[in-house]
Amino acid sequence: MSRPAWLPRLWPLLPSFVALLLTSLLLLAFGASPPLAFGAIWEGAFGNQDRLLTTVAFWIPLMLSSLGLLISFRAGLWNIGIEGQFILGAIGASWVALSLQLPAPLQISLQMLAAMAAGALWAGLAGVLKRWGVHEIFGGLALNNLAIILTNYLIAGPWQPPEGGSFRGTAPFHADALLPLVGATRFSVVALGLALLAFGLVVLALRNSAWGLRLKALGRNPRSALLLGVSSRRETLLAMAFCGALAGLGGAVRVLSWFDSLRQSISGGIGYLALMVVILAAFRLLWTPLVAFFFAAVLSGSVVLQLRTQLHSSLGNILTGVLVLLVLLFGNLDSLRAWWAEWRAGRRRS
Repeated sequence: MSRPAWLPRLWPLLPSFVALLLTSLLLLAFGASPPLAFGAIWEGAFGNQDRLLTTVAFWIPLMLSSLGLLISFRAGLWNIGIEGQFILGAIGASWVALSLQLPAPLQISLQMLAAMAAGALWAGLAGVLKRWGVHEIFGGLALNNLAIILTNYLIAGPWQPPEGGSFRGTAPFHADALLPLVGATRFSVVALGLALLAFGLVVLALRNSAWGLRLKALGRNPRSALLLGVSSRRETLLAMAFCGALAGLGGAVRVLSWFDSLRQSISGGIGYLALMVVILAAFRLLWTPLVAFFFAAVLSGSVVLQLRTQLHSSLGNILTGVLVLLVLLFGNLDSLRAWWAEWRAGRRRS
């Protein structure tokens, strides 16, 4: 029996509906009102102009990291180390901010370039480790931990504030090193322009370039790609470096707009969150910014949720986590049908 033509189009909405249902049941179990909770999240994300701009400000570094992951995933690479690359970007921007004091346009430009270079080098190191037989997942996790250790060392050691070392943060950056913000928010027009420019570059790279075709060939079938003359070593390093550069740029935006100094846990888990974004977007280019904005809205709005309902803001993390899990389990209708047919065939044989 053939399936209805509309079913594959509506099926991706099912995990979202089930995630909302499960979250609502969880709220009811704790004696909270689901409409009140979801209304508080909406108000926290879009209640006024400042809240909307704050949501966009959180979306920018998340989207930059997610766009970078699209490049590495296209090449068949699980770049789990993007969290460390994000942190290294923040470190690179902080190094320039603490070392130089130039006119604002030049200062900010150098900080962005240093952040991209630091992120690219950290990602390239994961690519080199892969060539030595260390899978990018394990190499990336190790480099993530090293990035955190390096941040803590710099804060408590060479970059400690004049009053003495602590794990709170470095000395504040001078005003010309920070991104210009709109009002009392963390939103920067400069950061938004960089994010839109990065999106355009990724579109060109993946859809209108020979490099994008080589990455696709490498990700689909490395052996066939090698026979076609695609160098897996070169393309792996380039894909990782490109991803690391965008993640590093996200780290620079984070440290120069959300904060005024390098802080402990500077990333806020944005690198890991970007992994969830691209998985939920099914690695599709045009869906990635939209899914990233959904995540930014839920997590930004969860702050008001805690104030209005006394529920912890981690409810937003629960909602997004359940949603990604359900997409992984049931998001692909063809895979689910194949699994069901295999399970039924196994039952018949037994």
